[in-house]
Amino acid sequence: MALGTRAPVRVIVAKPGLDGHDRGAKVVSRALRDAGFEVIYTGLHQTPEEIVTAALQEDAQGIGLSVLSGAHMTLFPRVLELLKAQTAEDVVVFGGGIIPDEDVRELERMGVARVFTPGASTREIVEWAIEHFS
Repeated sequence: MALGTRAPVRVIVAKPGLDGHDRGAKVVSRALRDAGFEVIYTGLHQTPEEIVTAALQEDAQGIGLSVLSGAHMTLFPRVLELLKAQTAEDVVVFGGGIIPDEDVRELERMGVARVFTPGASTREIVEWAIEHFS
């Protein structure tokens, strides 16, 4: 379960907002890295502006957001809006957190490629990423 021999896909993993719990983001970052992705973890308390700037500077193909604070309906759409303003809608936004099913559906309708909720395994996330970015 790895990307293969081509150049690695570069992904930003970010913790937007005030949520200080980053264990999940670090676990997902490591799983993606072990599968052959180039992962840049931006750290805690990032603004959507900082995340999008990092993605553009790093020429990332994806942004993974981890939101446990309940602010997902503000943070995910703001990242999408900033990418659109930079004509960078080709950057795939995905993520996870404690997000109700109805909000997952709305985020996906807005353009978030995939939302993983508690209980998703790293294997599931990596398999999705390999399939989506291959």
